[in-house]
Amino acid sequence: MSRLDSMLRRFTAQRDGLNWGRDQIADLPGDILDMGLGNGRTYDHLRELFPNRRVWVIDRVLQCHPSCVPPDEDFLCGEAEPMLQELAAQGRRIALAHYDFGFGDKSKDLAEAARLSPLIAQVVQPGGLVISGQPLDGLRSVHGPDGIPQDRYHFYHI
Repeated sequence: MSRLDSMLRRFTAQRDGLNWGRDQIADLPGDILDMGLGNGRTYDHLRELFPNRRVWVIDRVLQCHPSCVPPDEDFLCGEAEPMLQELAAQGRRIALAHYDFGFGDKSKDLAEAARLSPLIAQVVQPGGLVISGQPLDGLRSVHGPDGIPQDRYHFYHI
């Protein structure tokens, strides 16, 4: 499969998973968390899906498309671990979290996802949903929407 086809499959799985996630948490109060802003495509989609919820963003740097810059008060700039700890210390309860951190090195990506998994579980409230491009450790895996190939995207309930 070409890299272009692979990227299209990933983006489709991501979009379909987030749309499915919206319906899964429709009756659950709480904020939304986007881990890994990148150029802001996913953040922009989350804003559309959840217009009446606060959307938090964590990333190491702010370098997204100008139309996708989150408000200063919702952007947590820095390494994920202290930012997740800050959300937990503030008592923030997340209804849906999207995990999209990555270095582009599979072993480093898996290690970071494993290290951050317990912190993610701390901020996502019971009944909440985590949608992730990487497998996470210690979270209850659930079947996501039909049509997404296994291991293309990962879905977890807390």
